[in-house]
Order: sequence, then structure tokens, then C-alpha cells
Amino acid sequence: MPDNKQGVFCISLDFELQWGVFEKMTVGNPANNYFENTRFAIPQMLQLFSQYQIQVTWAIVGMIYNQNLEMWKMNRPDLIPDYANKTVSSYHWCDEQHQHIEESNLFAPHLIDQIKSTPGVEIGTHTYSHFYCQENGQTPDQFKADLEKAIQLALLKGIVIESLVFPRNQFNPAYLEVCRQVGIKSVRTNPDKWYWDTSKKDSLAIKLMRTGDAWLPINKKSVVTKESIDSSLDPVQLPASRLYKAWTKNKLLNTLKLKRIFSEMTNAAKLGRVYHLWWHPHNFGYHPVECLTELKAILEHYSFLKKEYGFLSLNMKGLRNHLINYNA
Repeated sequence: MPDNKQGVFCISLDFELQWGVFEKMTVGNPANNYFENTRFAIPQMLQLFSQYQIQVTWAIVGMIYNQNLEMWKMNRPDLIPDYANKTVSSYHWCDEQHQHIEESNLFAPHLIDQIKSTPGVEIGTHTYSHFYCQENGQTPDQFKADLEKAIQLALLKGIVIESLVFPRNQFNPAYLEVCRQVGIKSVRTNPDKWYWDTSKKDSLAIKLMRTGDAWLPINKKSVVTKESIDSSLDPVQLPASRLYKAWTKNKLLNTLKLKRIFSEMTNAAKLGRVYHLWWHPHNFGYHPVECLTELKAILEHYSFLKKEYGFLSLNMKGLRNHLINYNA
């Protein structure tokens, strides 16, 4: 089967640890052993990805590269986001709560080394500070300084950053030029649905639609054609298809979720289209064993589709290159 007829299965992960949820969790007891479970689950994920020959983009919050708070202080950029709402600033939070912080929930350079050594991995960035690109007060110059710090720390590990995922999916088209200037060649964008428009304030309706879409066929266009992605853009904008929702104690919801993911993967494989699945590794923190079992089922379905239809597994960098060749 010619490459240009093959469907593509893309996975991108938002690797944040507590930097992604610091304003939502109690400092002294962040969901019990939630991040301990996350650190347990990540090597298991890597093993599964390697076993099933899955390419994955790990978009890593740059602060995770630091060894400890002392190094974190040394790596503070000259410009930091000046949010009007200080409670969303990782700098403000860390300065205020540093005496109560568990460093292992924030820093994990050893896990980055394990990720880097896994075949098929692309390491991208989730910005340095979990930067919110739609918050009042922050500026393009602050965003650029943030990305430059993330890129600098990655380079110290021999990692060249080419892909970016916007924190909280706050895709800001005005910042694509900044991405281009620092060498970002692909970014993940949101599904083309009104309830994924992060420029709008969250409402009950938006939350219900996003949550319900994981189990019910609300968004019937999650599988996208290659022609709909403009590979001539710099950076290329790669749309997300589906957020994997972590395992719950509700068996029906788990069944509906996996049925939905399997169906969408199958459609992409049969029709030669793109299916982009994403989640946060810390989503496995409450029920790591059950989530890993579901992940294995998803990867087994991919393996079947690969044999039947030539379904390709590509990370964001690989998908970008594939689309460029497809449109050549």
C-alpha cells in the first residue's frame, strides 16, 4: 500500500507533573500518591510503546528538567509571564509554597532520560513554565523567553525541540510567529468544535460537551483528512482528535470510551486519514494499572489495524514530515 494512502495514528502527551495542576491541588497532599503513581506508570507506558512500535511526542514542561528547587531558581528566565491573575503563575505559586512543596512532584530529569532513550520518541515542549497564552497580562516577549529557556535546557540533554503543545490547550494563533522564530515546526491545535475553543470562558455547557464527547458520538469529525492539514504552514498545525479519558469505576463509560476510540482509529486506518490521540501522563495517577490495561488494548487495536490496513504510527514530527511528502 503506497504511503500516501495510509492512515496515521499520532499520539502526543502533555507531560506536566504538578506544574499542570498546581493551582487545583492542595500543596501538602496532592491527591495522596497521585504523582507517585504517575512516576510508576510512565516507564510502563514507555515499555508498551516500545513493544507495539508506537511513535509518541512527549511535550514536556521545561521546569521538569531541573533537579531541584535550587536549580529551578537558577534557571528563572529574565522575563516571566506577568499574569493579571497571579494564582495561575507557576512562579508565584512556587515562591509562595516552596517550604511545603514535594520536589519529586515537580522535577524528574531521570524520567526525561528514560523517555529520550525509548525508540520512536520525539521530545517536544509544553513550554517552560506551563505558560498560559490566553491569560491577561502575559506578552509575546514573555512567551518567547519562556520557550527559549525550555529549548536551552533540552539542548543540554542533546534534545532539539521542534514540536509544541499549548498548555491547557490555549492555542493562540497570534503566537505562531514566536514559535517559528525559536524553531518550532509543528504545534497541536484543538478539535474544530465550539466547545474546544479555549478563547471562550468555560461554561457548564462547554464542560458537559467536552466530557460527554469522550463517550458519546458528539464530534463525528474527529478523524481528519490529510488534505485538511496545510503542511506549507510554518509551524504546521496538527489538530487533536480525541482526549483519552482515564479509567473510571463506571464500566459502561469505560466500554463506551474504548468503543469510540477503536471506531475512530478504524475509520482513520480504512480511509487513509489522521487520528490524533492525547492525554496527560498524570491522568493515570488515580488508577494506573487499569489505565495501562486500557492503553494496551488501544495499542493492540492499532497493531491489528497496522496489519490489516497499513496504519502508520507517527509522532508529531513524523506526521509533519509525512504530510509534507504527501503534498509534494
